[in-house]
Amino acid sequence: MKKKINIGLIGLGTVGGGVVKLLRDNADVITRRLGIPVELKAAADLDESRAKALKLGKGIYTKDAYKIINDPEVDVVVELIGGYNPARAFILDALKNKKPVVTANKALLAMHGEELYRAASKAGTSIGFEASVGGGIPIIGAIKQGLAANDIQSIYGIINGTSNFILTKMTDEGRNFGEVLKEAQALGYAEADPTFDVEGIDPAHKLAVLANIAFGTPVKFEDIYTEGISGIKPDDIEYAREFGYKIKLLAIAKVVDGEVEARVHPTMLPDHYLLAKVDGVFNAIYVVGDALGPAMFYGRGAGDMPTASAVVSDIMDIARDMIHCSHNRMPALGFRSEGRKPMKIMPIGKVRCKYYMRFAALDRPGVLSTISGILGRHDISIESVIQKGRGTENAVPIVVMTHEAVEKNLRSALAKIDKLDVISDKTVVIRVESGE
Repeated sequence: MKKKINIGLIGLGTVGGGVVKLLRDNADVITRRLGIPVELKAAADLDESRAKALKLGKGIYTKDAYKIINDPEVDVVVELIGGYNPARAFILDALKNKKPVVTANKALLAMHGEELYRAASKAGTSIGFEASVGGGIPIIGAIKQGLAANDIQSIYGIINGTSNFILTKMTDEGRNFGEVLKEAQALGYAEADPTFDVEGIDPAHKLAVLANIAFGTPVKFEDIYTEGISGIKPDDIEYAREFGYKIKLLAIAKVVDGEVEARVHPTMLPDHYLLAKVDGVFNAIYVVGDALGPAMFYGRGAGDMPTASAVVSDIMDIARDMIHCSHNRMPALGFRSEGRKPMKIMPIGKVRCKYYMRFAALDRPGVLSTISGILGRHDISIESVIQKGRGTENAVPIVVMTHEAVEKNLRSALAKIDKLDVISDKTVVIRVESGE
């Protein structure tokens, strides 16, 4: 039996530093749970000042990641540098050396996950990625193990804290997107280049990972329909409030008629829903299984210690397998390779849901009837209308909430409506999820 588990850590940034602290501060409880200690044997980073700040012991720090990957005494390699390269090469080479790997790299998994999962299977070892989605929220393990007997039907996630912080501030304080984004950057919640967060790319990466393990089918990042929140206006937030809704950047994956819906976009949710009440930088994932029914997982989706918690949980799972000589006991995606089946990804045009639309219309008689007539001819019926600002020469908003409709029908109708002489600007559209 092994006397200890040696860790080789690549990357001493925010999360890597958190892992060092957690292994150090919680060494006693980790040992009590495993029966043997988990120790940091080596850590690689190009920035030596990070190692000094963490007060790493003599002989632990190196600038060369391959001293870790090729060290026969390193039991588990942890990759926390992010990005595509050289992270991909580091992981593949570690797996070739039959070393299990732990990563938090959701972008890499979304783009190259199939290659990495195959490499782990071929090497007869493990790849853990609990920290890739939801920070410290144990959603990967919950789906792979706790809900393993369930046929997962749908997942709805608020899985980007930056966008959720911005939308919360806009909702609570009536401020515009640009102003709140600057505040988020000043507070460290948003990067200098916030594109991945505010344009939905980051949650789409995470949704690709979640859909893979939930449905047992490959879901590519490029197949996920993605919209961000940069076009959301305070007016739309206020109209949503009048209808009894809140706007969230929602990641949605569900199986409908044998096809997988996978989409990320601003979504109106009834304000009494639990997900609608998730505010600030917090994340939440709402999962529906056929046996369990609905369950929601809530917590901090980022930060050094919450994410480090997920990384170390993967290390401990792998350590348990090593202790009992049971390598690769759990397939990376929770399904055996022969148990995964390809499913078609539903194009956005086939999606069916309710819609919010805000038209910029000239205040003339018959405008609403003209709009409703075009919608009706495309099988779209109106549930409710808000019309304000009568008696002005300028365009006034006409706000419509529809019953469920097919996206391609809606787009065809809008192509005609937006060409009308009485419409002065492109119509704003936000999808609505209100089914229980």
